[in-house]
Amino acid sequence: MPATPALIALLADALGVSEQDLRHALHASTSTAYDPTLVALTVEEAARRLSVGRTTMYALLASGEIPSVTIGRLRRIPAEALNEYVAARSTQPARSTVALAA
Repeated sequence: MPATPALIALLADALGVSEQDLRHALHASTSTAYDPTLVALTVEEAARRLSVGRTTMYALLASGEIPSVTIGRLRRIPAEALNEYVAARSTQPARSTVALAA
């Protein structure tokens, strides 16, 4: 249940902090932080690490560019697969869409 503005104001007053500081603390505690200990990531976590959208991540998985594993009914992406994908992309020569004049 999301906190209402009145509830946040009451809590901030009771704690002796500003509403803005309390909102910031609430946001920081609910946002998913990078966890280097994870071996397998959800699609959303993997997308966040690559700074791409969920749809793009699913496209990369469907094309096989990034491998994934199924654990029960869950799809997980090995964390190392993201490092390998980025390393492979950074060693490829850049493709230019502009034709060079002869």
